[in-house]
Amino acid sequence: VQLVESGGGLVQPGGSLRLSCVASGSIFRIGTMGWYRQAPGKQRELAATMSSGGGANYADSVKDRFTISRDNAKNTVYLQMNDLKPDDTAVYYCNADLIERLPRPPLSFWGQGTQVTVSS
Repeated sequence: VQLVESGGGLVQPGGSLRLSCVASGSIFRIGTMGWYRQAPGKQRELAATMSSGGGANYADSVKDRFTISRDNAKNTVYLQMNDLKPDDTAVYYCNADLIERLPRPPLSFWGQGTQVTVSS
């Protein structure tokens, strides 16, 4: 199984970016997918997650600015980030809880990360 992120980059404060993450490989079922971020010198933290049924969860720091969505048919999760701030600068990692094949239990998989830099 591979999770591949795209869409990171350099943006000015107040700008927007859209991250994408595609899961591929041997996949029977995907549960929760989400985005975590890690700033330099800090621990990795949750940004947003979405269940397979569409229920979303956001960190307080990104509520009302970030929107998570997913396309289950494409095994893809997105993160629309608006009104970006310098504090949003971090490596953003995609995460998915999925079952590769029965009767294996669900496992958590991570992407390689994509850099988001917010600076003027």
